[in-house]
Amino acid sequence: MGGIAVGTQAPIAGAMGQRIGGASSSLIVHLGGALASLALLIARKGELIHEWRSLPWYMLGCGALGLVLYLSLTHTLPKVGATTAITLLIVGQLLAGLVIDHFGAFGITTRAVDASRVGAVLLLLAGAYLMVR
Repeated sequence: MGGIAVGTQAPIAGAMGQRIGGASSSLIVHLGGALASLALLIARKGELIHEWRSLPWYMLGCGALGLVLYLSLTHTLPKVGATTAITLLIVGQLLAGLVIDHFGAFGITTRAVDASRVGAVLLLLAGAYLMVR
């Protein structure tokens, strides 16, 4: 469902960015997400929100990565289309995940890059090439 959400949200946000600007569309998307998160948080009786002060700095600032995402989509979607933009987005996500797994960054369980994963990356890149050419 998350993939469907990203695949649907990306062209909507890209189109909105073309109409009102990347930063403006990012603000609207994030405000909508904040309101939805607040409603969910209330429904879940606050979860552990009171522990927010104990989070590392990079966790508190990771929302800024959403701005990078939306500015990237606003720039690429009109030029290359939704399929290519989302393909590049997925390639970037999987490559970042590979590096994060390999080094165990951000407290993630370490999963070393091995021959099987290198082969998977090569297949991914070949598929991406076929999708965007």
